[in-house]
Amino acid sequence: MKSQALFDAMKAAVSTKGADLVKMGGAVFQFNISDAGPEGKFTLDLKNGNGAACAGEDPKADCTITIADADMVAMAEGKLDGMQAFMGGKLKIKGNMMLAQKLQGILEAAK
Repeated sequence: MKSQALFDAMKAAVSTKGADLVKMGGAVFQFNISDAGPEGKFTLDLKNGNGAACAGEDPKADCTITIADADMVAMAEGKLDGMQAFMGGKLKIKGNMMLAQKLQGILEAAK
């Protein structure tokens, strides 16, 4: 799964600058990589304490993003626009859609 490197980067960013990311995010994000099976689930908690990032699912996530592995990587690299992906059906959002718009900035900060 190519997006695993992205999740690892998010995990590292949360451990080094978690408090700043919590200020940016203020929510729990659930990522579901549609073509990766059970290991394609990743939770990014930017709501509580200094934040947390872990594999697995959080049923109480504020914003759940479902996307294919290659599309997640393309979006993180800036090759795929989030709004176009959403409009084209490549990206599905459940929960608070406005939170999803914060993700680009969070992904940039996590690099």
